Amino acid sequence: MYNGKKIILGLVIFVLFFTSPFLINIGKANEKPEVSLDTPVISQLDEKQCIESAEYMRANHMKLLNEWRDQAVREGQTVYISNSGKKYEISLENGCLECHSNQEQFCDSCHTYSEVEPYCWDCHNGAKGGLDK
Repeated sequence: MYNGKKIILGLVIFVLFFTSPFLINIGKANEKPEVSLDTPVISQLDEKQCIESAEYMRANHMKLLNEWRDQAVREGQTVYISNSGKKYEISLENGCLECHSNQEQFCDSCHTYSEVEPYCWDCHNGAKGGLDK
């Protein structure tokens, strides 16, 4: 094999070059953010229960908020009935952010970790600004 050493050396350099980002970051995974539920409103609640279970909200809050948007804006519905049968006002600011008032720590830390940019603040007030309600 002509130039076999050069070909093998070139392949090794190629493999090292393209795997270097992975090799450099071995063991340096980002830690998941720890969300604090210690807000004044939540601390004063007798029953510390969200509209749905914590597991459901972690997995499906984005779907729930999209459904709420469609129901409130397009269908005129303003009441959400949870799986427990309790009624809640469909509102990001007057519902969710009433209890979860620590938007930077509660919302933004997870969204930054997940590298998602929700468009909630395009229409709703909050730390990021936006239009009036």
